[in-house]
Amino acid sequence: MARPKEFDRDEALKRATAVFWAKGFEAASTDNLLAAMKIGRQSLYDTFGDKRRLYLEALARYQAINLANQLALLEAEASPLAGIRRMLLAAAEADPALRALGCMNVGATVEFGRNDEEIAAMLAENEAELDAALERILRRAKAEGEIATATDVKGAVRFIQATWRGLKVSGKAGADTQSLRQIVDFALAALSRDTGRG
Repeated sequence: MARPKEFDRDEALKRATAVFWAKGFEAASTDNLLAAMKIGRQSLYDTFGDKRRLYLEALARYQAINLANQLALLEAEASPLAGIRRMLLAAAEADPALRALGCMNVGATVEFGRNDEEIAAMLAENEAELDAALERILRRAKAEGEIATATDVKGAVRFIQATWRGLKVSGKAGADTQSLRQIVDFALAALSRDTGRG
């Protein structure tokens, strides 16, 4: 008769996600993971498979939570541009300890590039979901006169995504809150410039 698992799987995955987020895949040793998850080696293999499968599950967990938070912030304001600002400010005004971790998606992109097809597909799918949400918000901003009717929406989506990544990388590099807020202010001014709002 199989012994019941003596740990909370979700909690163990949460702890593994924190390790991978801080260290990346390669630098996170199995011993690091076991210590953080508070489980034995056999439990890791029996429950999650190998280190790679654990990483993929941790990355998926991070993406689901991060994307849900981004979408909630985008929709939290009546004004479309205010929603975009709120999402970007969340990166700028995060606790310094959290900012120091950067973004797990950006970390995966830097570590793997396009060399790992499975991870690249996960990153592309996550980006596409945020792209679609940003496009909807920007089209609303156009309709409501918050950005110029001539604005290239898809180009603006790329600009916002790049700004988000830049905030995450700058935060990890030690930029302070005021500096990051300035980036957000500049980005929003650029988006609204043609309407005279910037």
